Amino acid sequence: MYRAIAANKRNTVFIILFFLVIIGLIGWLASFLFNSWAILIVVMIVAIGYALIQYFAASGQAVMASGAVEIQKADNPRLWNTVENLSIATGTPMPKVYIINDPAPNAFATGRDPQHAVVAATTGLLDIMDDAELEGVMAHELGHVRNYDIRVSMIVFGLTVAVGLIADILLRMSMFGALAGGNNRNNNNNGGGGNPILLIVGIVALVLAPLMAALVQMAVSRQREYLADATSAMTTRNPDELASALAKLEQYGRPMRRQNSSMAHLWIANPLKPSMMSRLFSTHPPIDERIARLKKIGSSF
Repeated sequence: MYRAIAANKRNTVFIILFFLVIIGLIGWLASFLFNSWAILIVVMIVAIGYALIQYFAASGQAVMASGAVEIQKADNPRLWNTVENLSIATGTPMPKVYIINDPAPNAFATGRDPQHAVVAATTGLLDIMDDAELEGVMAHELGHVRNYDIRVSMIVFGLTVAVGLIADILLRMSMFGALAGGNNRNNNNNGGGGNPILLIVGIVALVLAPLMAALVQMAVSRQREYLADATSAMTTRNPDELASALAKLEQYGRPMRRQNSSMAHLWIANPLKPSMMSRLFSTHPPIDERIARLKKIGSSF
């Protein structure tokens, strides 16, 4: 477990470097196409600034987007005591606890580190889970906290959005430049803007960059879900608790009232309306695979 936490901290650095390389390549390509290296500098500053803002502000944004309401022990002793007992047992700082008024059973954790963590559960989750299953779910969410998954998720999310935003802006500039070049082709003999082949290659690259970033986000999120499941099993010493809870999420799951694709990766189950595209780029591994892994863990105890 400690190796997994250390690996997540290292992965944070590698992921940041990977995205900065992608963003740098986008900026370099745009600078080449428009013959202005100032674009590269602006792109890097915007991307890094946006990632830093997300690092400190994303948890608050997630709480607001979900409609979560912070509670104290008297508001819901069952949920509070479950989180508190798990925090004491694992030596994790007590996170802020939130409840979301939504019949869709789900839960999420966010925050940049264990000292600034948030866990939230929907009323739908509290209604269908027994105490043991609720413990398994909240141990999963605290697993995200302990493994620093929430930090990784926020950084990946921030940089993915930055890649998409920058690529979209530069793509529009490229298209506008192509139209302008068609009207006055002889006025631009420098850089890549005068070469239609390079312009096409650049536009294709700008289209593919957000797709690549989304695929990286999906892969990272899926591995973090498996790790949090394993952490829950190790914490409770009863992986059947979480396996049973996941089976209920599969049976009674429904889209959240407040749909927000940007924070879909934070939830224990996919909160979005099912579609071919959402299944293809889902940040969550199939529930039956997660249950199978938990049963395998249980057989080793």
